Amino acid sequence: MPRSPRRVSAPSARRGWRDRHGRGMRSAVTGPHLPLLHTRVDDFDMTVASTAEYLRDLWPDELADVSFEVAGLPAQLGGGRSVDRWRVLPQQGRVILYRLPIERLSKLHRDDELHRRMMIESCVFRAVAELLGKDPWDLAPERFRHL
Repeated sequence: MPRSPRRVSAPSARRGWRDRHGRGMRSAVTGPHLPLLHTRVDDFDMTVASTAEYLRDLWPDELADVSFEVAGLPAQLGGGRSVDRWRVLPQQGRVILYRLPIERLSKLHRDDELHRRMMIESCVFRAVAELLGKDPWDLAPERFRHL
């Protein structure tokens, strides 16, 4: 059974730390001299959150009440041969992005961190464009204009 979608927000710097039995704050497993570990789920959530925040800055009135959520898979597979990458619910003001289809079914010409991030960003742009009834290229026209 698929998990329910989770809301995406900017990651907290102290996520996962807590005071346990009065022993003080727990330290990271990697120690003080190594960077914290990031999982694919964390990277996906952070990319969705930063892209949503960027689009909210560009379209504040239209996206003020829209929530961006991430789910692993769609609850129901479509009748066609394709699997949905996102779902837009305009009446509820929700955009749900499906992590596994975006990560695993996307055909990247170069499988590296930059291209994976660009694929996630493009899915967020296309989902918001569907919500607003616009072309994805019209959401941030100054971003792509080279002088």
